[in-house]
Amino acid sequence: MADPAMATSESVIRKCVHCGFCTATCPTYTLLGDELDSPRGRIYLIKDMLENDRAPTEKVVRHIDRCLSCLSCMTTCPSGVNYMHLVDHARTYVEQRYRRPLLQRIYRALLAVILPNAGRMRFALRLAPLAKPLLPVFRRFEAFGPLVAMLDMAPRSLGKKASGVSSAVSQSKGRVAILQGCAEPVLRPEFRAATVRLINRCGYDVVFAPGEGCCGALVHHMGREEAALESARRNVDAWTREIDAGGLKAIIITTSGCGTTIKNYGFMLRDDPEYAEKAARVSELARDVSEFLDEVGLPPSIPSGMKVAYHAACSLQHGQKVTAAPKNLLSQAGFSVLTPADSHLCCGSAGTYNILQPEIAGQLGDLKAAQIDKLEAQVIAAGNIGCAIQIGQRTGTPVVHTVELLDWATGGPVPSVLRDIERKGTHS
Repeated sequence: MADPAMATSESVIRKCVHCGFCTATCPTYTLLGDELDSPRGRIYLIKDMLENDRAPTEKVVRHIDRCLSCLSCMTTCPSGVNYMHLVDHARTYVEQRYRRPLLQRIYRALLAVILPNAGRMRFALRLAPLAKPLLPVFRRFEAFGPLVAMLDMAPRSLGKKASGVSSAVSQSKGRVAILQGCAEPVLRPEFRAATVRLINRCGYDVVFAPGEGCCGALVHHMGREEAALESARRNVDAWTREIDAGGLKAIIITTSGCGTTIKNYGFMLRDDPEYAEKAARVSELARDVSEFLDEVGLPPSIPSGMKVAYHAACSLQHGQKVTAAPKNLLSQAGFSVLTPADSHLCCGSAGTYNILQPEIAGQLGDLKAAQIDKLEAQVIAAGNIGCAIQIGQRTGTPVVHTVELLDWATGGPVPSVLRDIERKGTHS
């Protein structure tokens, strides 16, 4: 109990009354039907492991690894159990005390080195086409599942690098910083471009903080706590310099998975005397782009009536409790917004989950895409790059970021994946 992480986990475990409400909304329990693959079951396993100071067993690790960290259980829980803090601690505990099989260690080490670094990720994706001819061979062996998943997700080509140039407007209402991130600017740089245009159109200067990088979410969810804290401190320093230099109205995040982590910086660094106060200030300024736009209001838009299927990312609806803002903004911009059945369930992306747990992630992705396809929408809007990739692999309907549609409706260019629709006259 002298360990702050252990003390936090103890208080979380005590809140759980084992009512089982969480089982109804847990994607892995719904899919697998195993009590140990539900939040309640995992809490039992984690409690036993922590209380008895046990070394993690293969069984315990398997069920913890299967957790998506979608946090749907936290939305459902009537007792206010902060499952996020508990499972994060459990993953760190596992990482420190459990020796995984060699191939798993290699996969996790590669992901931890490549994904949080945009330059390395871009280089790796340029090499992916060289390995794709070997996919039929890799598919024969279960052990190569993560490698197959990575190659399947690799795009055929990469766009231009996302701009990191600050942008000012006349008669500015204030300054905002935009998270530069790691995976999103490599895979879909158009997300950032649309965000900068729209934020400028709303009357705000945009700055990119020198020295800022990956938020740390990817390594955090793999239990690599020191690497996650290093990323958090680096970003807190970068944004603090901007706050001190000219003030910030908000720190805008376009990838909701990153937003959940940045809003948690205050907790992650709560025991660091040098960073606790600064981290709490950064977390207070953090806003999902839809959250910020809902606060400041959209510029005038041109209604289109286009049918949009809105996919609510788990990290946005459960992790940040931002539920109405994206749909309200799309409606205000003149789109007809549709919501799929079981919208509370995860699509299976979940950071590195669709790489490390490809079979379960694939089943969840297929279920999500099938529900969205039933809506017969013309476009799918999502607020998280992982969701966009995961769903985009499984549907013929174009997938865009919510901010791309809002930018388009208020005077921006047609999103690149919608240009064919635009040519056919669907949008006036």
